[in-house]
Amino acid sequence: MPSRTDPSGRTDPRSRLSADCGSCFGLCCVALTFAKSADFALDKPAGEPCPNLSTDFRCSIHANLRTKGFQGCTVYDCFGAGQELSRRAGTSWRDQPGQAMFAALPVLRQLHELLWYLTEALEYDRNVQPAIDRVEAVSRTADLSTVDVAAERAVVNELLLAISKKVRGNQPKRKDRRGADLIGARLRDADLAKANLRGAYLIAADLREANLRQADLIGADLRDADVRGADLTGALFLTQSQVNAARGDESTKLPTALTRPSHW
Repeated sequence: MPSRTDPSGRTDPRSRLSADCGSCFGLCCVALTFAKSADFALDKPAGEPCPNLSTDFRCSIHANLRTKGFQGCTVYDCFGAGQELSRRAGTSWRDQPGQAMFAALPVLRQLHELLWYLTEALEYDRNVQPAIDRVEAVSRTADLSTVDVAAERAVVNELLLAISKKVRGNQPKRKDRRGADLIGARLRDADLAKANLRGAYLIAADLREANLRQADLIGADLRDADVRGADLTGALFLTQSQVNAARGDESTKLPTALTRPSHW
């Protein structure tokens, strides 16, 4: 994936934490489990290559994943863990036992997710740098299966909570919707600027033209949420996978670090 730039022309430091499938040995297509459902057209156990994976590690149905029943593939984002593990290995799982790479993928993905959040937080507080350095060091652990991801996440979460509060300031109680059940909620044109929507269930919610500027969306479930025309400028801790899961269009305003999904 090409490096993205912010409005000032600087390369976004989170570019390396975005999936670059062209530099990966198709790890997510092998390491992960597929369960036949609305997201996947078939069952596939972990460690078995997806039948759509070509010999060059490209997806043979990439342009038609959704119409072929593989919507889950269009939502998934490895946060750059796939290409990093491929780089470290040097040779693919077809040329050497791949179990270590497969086991490492979900661990490194979670660590890179933390780095995604922390790198964004650094824009608001330079004191976050030591936390970034620590997670970076942990991500280089030779045997990633030994990493206590839950412990790392707990430490980072405290920092992110503080940053969120600093950026959003004091907000009315109606904007504290942390963990709220907003499945299918009618929120068109809603003023959710700087709202706390951490972990909120926004599945299939109508968020058309909603103002979500600087809203905290970490962990929010945006599957099938209608964000056409919504303003997500500066939304805190929003990820590519969340955006991929939602339904938007050309009028949806996204943070500069994120890419408009091709299926919108």
